[in-house]
Amino acid sequence: MFGFLGMQELVIIAVLAVLLFGKNLPTVARTFGRHYSEFKKGLGEISSEFKNASKDIETSITDTTKEIGSDYSSNYDDYDDFEEASAPKFEPPPSEPIEESSSTS
Repeated sequence: MFGFLGMQELVIIAVLAVLLFGKNLPTVARTFGRHYSEFKKGLGEISSEFKNASKDIETSITDTTKEIGSDYSSNYDDYDDFEEASAPKFEPPPSEPIEESSSTS
């Protein structure tokens, strides 16, 4: 399954790490861990920035709609602008249609 490593894959990765880095493996692992934690911290900061920005936008939108809604409901009525449709009504033709018979040869 993609994303999950089994025991065999972990053993192969460990053997490759020992072969590649040898005595430097602890310092490489420490450095990798440090960079990984900094990366996760940066992602957390970015996601919190997006959340804060979206909350600010939501509050400004709700405040604006509340202001518009209070002005709108107190000064304007929806039913004042209601007009009947001005399109002409359909009237059927005065005579009935003539049926054409099909001729056979």
